[in-house]
Amino acid sequence: MRNKLCRLGVLYLVSAMLISFLVACAPPPEEVTSSAIEITDQLGRTVKLDRIPQRIISLAPSNTEILFALGLGDKVVGVSDYCNYPSEVQEKPSIGGFSTPNIEEVVALSPDLILATSIHEKRIIPQLEEKGMTVFALTPKTLDEVLEAITLAGEITGKEERASGLVAQMRNRIKAVTDKTDSLSQEQRLRVFYLTWHDPLMTCGAGTHHDELIRLAGGTNIARELTGYADISLEAVIQANPEVIIAGVGMGSGKDLSFQYVRTESRLRNVDARINHRVYSINIDLVGRPGPRIIDALEKFAQFIHPELFRRD
Repeated sequence: MRNKLCRLGVLYLVSAMLISFLVACAPPPEEVTSSAIEITDQLGRTVKLDRIPQRIISLAPSNTEILFALGLGDKVVGVSDYCNYPSEVQEKPSIGGFSTPNIEEVVALSPDLILATSIHEKRIIPQLEEKGMTVFALTPKTLDEVLEAITLAGEITGKEERASGLVAQMRNRIKAVTDKTDSLSQEQRLRVFYLTWHDPLMTCGAGTHHDELIRLAGGTNIARELTGYADISLEAVIQANPEVIIAGVGMGSGKDLSFQYVRTESRLRNVDARINHRVYSINIDLVGRPGPRIIDALEKFAQFIHPELFRRD
């Protein structure tokens, strides 16, 4: 009888230790994959998932940057040809162009979540959904919507806490800029011309995040009467007499052609920005992608427009 009780005691002890080990090895709540998810994306579509996604495809550079910022690089199984940040992205399979992804290649990668944008709404998203794919759209245009996009991406991927921390950091950096620019008078808000391309001359008007960046950084966009991404005449630029000119660079084979144009175009020689050597360049990936690095662009704009308030390190 004593031996039997001893054996039962040993079995009980081993069972207790095994249960404790299994509990200790259980994944943290954020990584649990059995939870059903139902979230409305930025196109107003309700998207449902049976579990937290493990294989994600990004159709846009901004979405890719959000995923990596949330620590989801290991779950990204496909990206667009234009996704180039962070450097680890280069190791991911490409599924084609930004607006022209290869549907068959996307399906072949067996994703359980695809992150799209507004450019995919009419044609690509319906094609993917016909193939049984789950598509979630992030379509931010303003800084607040960028923060919302990050929050939504965190919710649908089980990275709510990581997304919340990132958004908080970004809000703090925005506030660090606006704390210095909100009190500027209209006279102190320098006239700014942002050049997206030089042939034809193109800029960013109202409704673009470039316009918002200029305003938050303490400037006045000379193209604010235009809407969206628009052509502008050289005569209109000269008449507006910008005090600061910022040119986007790094676009394909164009590299810094727009920057060289505003530095050397003889008809711009008498505008204040040229006279006072206030012509700058910024990488279009930084300023053009509505993702986490948009705050880097805001800080650069602030340094360009008000160097007396924002000293460079």
